[in-house]
Amino acid sequence: QVQLVESGGGLVQPGGSLRLSCAASGFTLDYYAIGWFRQAPGKEREGVSCIASSTGRTYYADSVKGRFTISRDNAKDTVYLQMNSLKPEDTAVYYCAAGPKFGSFYPDEYDYWGPGTQVTVSS
Repeated sequence: QVQLVESGGGLVQPGGSLRLSCAASGFTLDYYAIGWFRQAPGKEREGVSCIASSTGRTYYADSVKGRFTISRDNAKDTVYLQMNSLKPEDTAVYYCAAGPKFGSFYPDEYDYWGPGTQVTVSS
């Protein structure tokens, strides 16, 4: 019954933009931190960004800071990841996850995960 579903992935050229969405069902996102993670082929899952539930404070990996923006709309139980100036190295499956209120970049701290959405940056 608890479900997170990502959407908005696809193929985009370098320098382009995508907006990923993470929609929750079966629970409300109000009381959870949401993290965005990504996993490229042959690589470990890495944290990209997260947003705290109570304060709304945001965090970004150094590799995406200044290019990506995370936001949440609690009324819609949806979290977004706006990705600008995309690079080929951003290519990965992107996952959203719900977990502790304060958020983290540690996957083990998250309780619920979406199935992922593919982002491919290529010319």
